[in-house]
Amino acid sequence: MARTRIIVVGAGIGGLSSAMRVAHAGCHVKMFEASAAPGGKMRTIPSKSGPVDAGPTVLTMRGVFDDLFEGCGHTLSQHITLDPEPVLARHFWPDGSRLDLFSDPEASAEAVDRFAGPQSADDFRRFHAETRRLFRAFEAPVMRQARPSPAALTTRTLADPALIRAMAPLSTLAQRLGARFRDPRLAQLFGRYATYVGGSPYRVPALLALVWQAEAQGVWRVRGGMHRLAAGMADAAAQLGVEIAYDAPVARIESGPAVVLADGTRHTADAVIFNGDPRALRTGHLGPDPQTAVPRSAVHPRSLSAEVWAFAGTPEGADLHHHNIFFGADPTTEFKPITHGAAARDPSIYICAQDRGTGRAPPETERFETIVNAAPISEDEEPTPCFNRTFETLASRGLTFRTRPDPSARTTPQDFAALFPGSLGSLYGRSPEGMLATFQRPGARSKMPGLYLAGGGVHPGAGVPMAALSGKHAAEAILKDRTST
Repeated sequence: MARTRIIVVGAGIGGLSSAMRVAHAGCHVKMFEASAAPGGKMRTIPSKSGPVDAGPTVLTMRGVFDDLFEGCGHTLSQHITLDPEPVLARHFWPDGSRLDLFSDPEASAEAVDRFAGPQSADDFRRFHAETRRLFRAFEAPVMRQARPSPAALTTRTLADPALIRAMAPLSTLAQRLGARFRDPRLAQLFGRYATYVGGSPYRVPALLALVWQAEAQGVWRVRGGMHRLAAGMADAAAQLGVEIAYDAPVARIESGPAVVLADGTRHTADAVIFNGDPRALRTGHLGPDPQTAVPRSAVHPRSLSAEVWAFAGTPEGADLHHHNIFFGADPTTEFKPITHGAAARDPSIYICAQDRGTGRAPPETERFETIVNAAPISEDEEPTPCFNRTFETLASRGLTFRTRPDPSARTTPQDFAALFPGSLGSLYGRSPEGMLATFQRPGARSKMPGLYLAGGGVHPGAGVPMAALSGKHAAEAILKDRTST
């Protein structure tokens, strides 16, 4: 493997994960990143209080990262500091009601009891047990497998027929939650987890209720912000011998394989890992050679985009925690317009109060990220209408800021489309709609010899730990193929 030359295009979580693994296996690894820092969508925006996260805010499934670092001869704690957060999120409704959920499921059940009564607490306990069973059943044969198959899924369900009832294969997530919870606020709350993978609860399968379990197992705050995770992975990769070039955009990927940078420099390799949206390959953003590397069904339809604000400010009103969700009165007014390419009406607004959390006293001027779901731009790249009333809506729900942020702190679907070419502003790759979406998402091996894929647009899908697992699958595919050769 010492003579095997690997090029990684993109220093997102998937690219960094794959680079660390193949470098530890003895390969010579070069990484080219178009921006000035690692992280991909795990990016920051400067503010007077320091860098503010403008991408993912939640670290779940910590074991994925412990395994990654330990498998490469490092430990996670050598590179970043994590603080467990017992409060998963604080939820607010327009009627003034509020609910905290916890990493301790019984503490959550007791909170639900106080919030909506003992019957709703029983609803929650049944839901938690059911989704935990689904998560445990499908984590190994789906998420941890490089290329899951419908046959493997069928075999797993036949071994435990009760799973079929829990999967509710003929229902959407919204339908399943409506039948599961007698309090519509709880159905609205858990329907939000569809957006973690870029989907609408009214269009994704009921099976995606198991996404709740990724968070229920615990969340962690990364000291300094989530971007420190990417920086820590880049530090580890460099110590393993990976040569990382920033401000080095790749113009083409060629058969051979090889990559050509924007400055015209050409680099050959034995294998190339592309850590970007697979749709960019099909649409020619990386040249003509990889345009047939993935089928169209692997990148369409598109997942959700978002309107994001990242800024420093002084809040007044609502008592915020680290993760907060301000719900609208009716979730259909958010998701139905988005489905038709329009702006949400009265949407849920997520707020990460980056400097808050259990046991933390925030400074006077804090760092915040707000997220409102949005449609991606259309294939003819027509602009998508955005929700333009984030701060007015928050004010109506009890939260204001002494000073509104500058427009430069805002990122729209059009901005995401420019930041991540070929994505149409979609933040999660292919949409998770439909029971077969998991099997249509591209895997680590592309149809172009020598070209491998990693990132949130690749199996096992969106989310920080899933992107890291995609990098693991890409590294294992390369090492297996090279050994076989």
